[in-house]
Amino acid sequence: MKINGNEIRPGNVIQHQDSLWVAVKTGAVKPGKGPAYAQVELKNLLNGSKLNERFRASETVERVRLEQKDHTYLYEEGDMLVFMDQENYEQIHIAKDLIGERVAFLQDGMAVVVESHEGRAIGVQMPEQVTLEIVETEPTVKGQTASSSYKPSTVDNGLRIMVPPYVSTGEKIIVNTQTLEFVKRAE
Repeated sequence: MKINGNEIRPGNVIQHQDSLWVAVKTGAVKPGKGPAYAQVELKNLLNGSKLNERFRASETVERVRLEQKDHTYLYEEGDMLVFMDQENYEQIHIAKDLIGERVAFLQDGMAVVVESHEGRAIGVQMPEQVTLEIVETEPTVKGQTASSSYKPSTVDNGLRIMVPPYVSTGEKIIVNTQTLEFVKRAE
């Protein structure tokens, strides 16, 4: 599907320079002279390289539709992750570096969506929020709760997350998997 250069949005996958790229950030730029253009930060889905590219409104790019299938995360095997198709129970292996730092959020039995292009897995969509337990954080200092300052904490998957001062060790919290930020206390 062809789209104009100024219609590229974050998350769109496009065919560019004979490879697949995902738009990470986009911004409209209107210089003093000349026509406006979209400044797009792209990440290569096949090798992970990054590229900053300018697209004018008059240019067209090929937007790629990805196949999406429901899978269940099973286990880690070396530098590969094993997922099972929820329809036919076939297992597939996906490299850890394809997911990046969000690999820490994977939990046994977690339902995910595996995105593929021409039969090759190129991405994994996780749930937007996950529940984690605080294993270490600084104690709350009396009188400090009135400010909106956050304190560092370590959660059970090893990530460091900034949390409000009222959260203590042993509590369960909900974390956004996209921004790696505290959302709220778990019920």
